[in-house]
Amino acid sequence: EVQLVESGGGLVQAGGSLRLSCAAFGFTFDDYAIGWFRLTPGKEREGVSCISSSEGSTYYQDSVKGRFTISSDNAKNTVYLQMNSLKPEDTAVYHCAALLDCTMGYATIIVWGQGTQVTVSS
Repeated sequence: EVQLVESGGGLVQAGGSLRLSCAAFGFTFDDYAIGWFRLTPGKEREGVSCISSSEGSTYYQDSVKGRFTISSDNAKNTVYLQMNSLKPEDTAVYHCAALLDCTMGYATIIVWGQGTQVTVSS
C-alpha cells in the first residue's frame, strides 16, 4: 500500500522545538519531491517546506525561513522537518505529501499523509 505516515507532533511552548517525521511506504520517495503543508481551520492550505532530492533543492515559506529545516534520509525513506523557535501561529495540522515538484500546487500532489497536530502555546 502506498502511503505516507507522519509523526512527531505535539504540544510545545512558544520558543520550543519539534521534529516531524514523514515515512514513505510502498514507493521510493526520492523519485518525488516531498513537501510539508499545514492546515488551520478558516485558512487556506499552506505549503511550508519542500525537498527535492532529484533537483537537490529545498523550499521554505517566508514565515518559517531560518526556523524550520527540511532534510531527508534516503536509507530510511523518511523526510524530517525540524521546527525551532516555534510560535503560536505555527499551530496547525501538518501533512506531508509526495509531489511532482516543489511548486507545491494542488495538482502536484501524488500522495497525501494523514497529518500530525502541532500546538504551540503562548
